[in-house]
Amino acid sequence: MSDIARFDFDTRIHHGVVHNGTVYLTGQVGTPGRSAADQMREVLAKIDDLLAKAGTDKTRILHVQMWLDDVRDFDEVNSVWDQWMPKEHAPARSSGQGRMAKSGMLVELIVTAAM
Repeated sequence: MSDIARFDFDTRIHHGVVHNGTVYLTGQVGTPGRSAADQMREVLAKIDDLLAKAGTDKTRILHVQMWLDDVRDFDEVNSVWDQWMPKEHAPARSSGQGRMAKSGMLVELIVTAAM
């Protein structure tokens, strides 16, 4: 049976869990009140950091769930995504609209990646 490694504990969750060669990241959000593009940049930087702690990187991302507070921000966050993600390594991605946990949060990304 494979071990489970957890890292970056915060209050009640770990921001990353590694099991069987797969990295699962909790939803990453930006600073409420900033623009959707700025929040997306902040979220992607957090993802880079967490993946590095797990021993992998964005080229190994398998799937991303992207949640937007308002789907009208879709093009704005995609312009940031397109600058960050090399096209040849683009993962499967799902997008949806939903109310965020805190007012002013505009985007949340949930990532699954390979080691």
